[in-house]
Amino acid sequence: MGVFEELEERGLIAQTTDREKVRDLLDNRKTAFYIGFDPTADSLHVGHYIPIMVAAHLQRAGHTPILLFGGGTGMIGDPSGKTEMRRMLTKEEISHNIACFRKQMSKLIDFSGGRAVTANNADWLLHLNYVEFLRDIGVCFSVNRMLAAECYKQRLERGLSFFEMNYMVMQSYDFLELFRRYGCRLEVGGDDQWSNILGGVELIRKKENQDAYGLTVPLLTNSEGKKMGKTERGAVWLDPEKMRPFDFYQYWRNVADADVVKCLKFLTFVPMKQIREISALQGQELNGAKELLAFEVTRQIHGREEAEKARDASRALFVKGGISEDMPSTELSPADMPGGKIGILDLLVRTKLAPSKAEARRLIAQGGIAVNGEKVTRPSLALSREDFSQDGGFSAVLKKGKKVYHRVVLKG
Repeated sequence: MGVFEELEERGLIAQTTDREKVRDLLDNRKTAFYIGFDPTADSLHVGHYIPIMVAAHLQRAGHTPILLFGGGTGMIGDPSGKTEMRRMLTKEEISHNIACFRKQMSKLIDFSGGRAVTANNADWLLHLNYVEFLRDIGVCFSVNRMLAAECYKQRLERGLSFFEMNYMVMQSYDFLELFRRYGCRLEVGGDDQWSNILGGVELIRKKENQDAYGLTVPLLTNSEGKKMGKTERGAVWLDPEKMRPFDFYQYWRNVADADVVKCLKFLTFVPMKQIREISALQGQELNGAKELLAFEVTRQIHGREEAEKARDASRALFVKGGISEDMPSTELSPADMPGGKIGILDLLVRTKLAPSKAEARRLIAQGGIAVNGEKVTRPSLALSREDFSQDGGFSAVLKKGKKVYHRVVLKG
């Protein structure tokens, strides 16, 4: 099976500019391809995961990934999918974010021996002469066609700045630069980047009289068509400082039954033969598949040791009903318990299981909170030292809903 067929079977191809030529390029030749990442935060998140996985598949097939960091475009910000203009970042913030991205990408992409290339579009974008750029590149773009693009169309009602309108031209110019510097003939991006990718393909044809191609990957959505990668606490980050490996594991362990097979296809290297067998499972039979998904994704991002710890902690909670050292936890000191007690509302806010006392009160009213296996029915409940005595130690386990556990450890 060629890599193009592999990607198709996994559902990882949304659109291509020329299916048969892209297929021939990927299955019968070796090429450099690029994926761009604007460093808008100091960590990658689940939304970046699928393009990186596609890059990993293509690298395993012998192609050379160019990971392009938007040190230049990041100073503008892509208007795609946004209702308002993004916050403008400083050069220092962008440099820091790029360093974080590269470190995280190295978990899936092999940078050794020139097998992958990193580039920063600040190297060419920040030194352009504006008038020369307009005369050389700007004349290749039709404003009418740009405004018809989905990424701009959805912004016109709320207002689209000229500043942001330059984004498509700059991304297209990136493709041209990478074609000239590295012989890059393929751009890979999320399906929301389709218009920008077409711009680059067309620009290379006009300026170089050469063929280049585009391939988009689907966005990660659940069975209801809603974007995945969000929790009550925010985005599902790949940085362990932003999201603990246990919480990361639990996110994937708790995906809906209807999404397990899709996530295995998109986010792991589990062979398709095994995934096809899993697709025939239903109900409780899918628990093993969910554990496989959670373990594989956590192993790829955080390493085998962290994945094993997260799996063991999860099993302790859901299979044995016990306490694990690796589950999320909060420490309390005697100063946190004036009079030797702490109110349940204060505790839920302290552990971040609720953003406010009002939300904590609502959760209790709905029967969504338990302490040491006992459902909390009174928002006036106060816990004493005696309540922190699980497994012979000084700890208690809070449970929110059916799947969120948190250990509270009493010190001193």
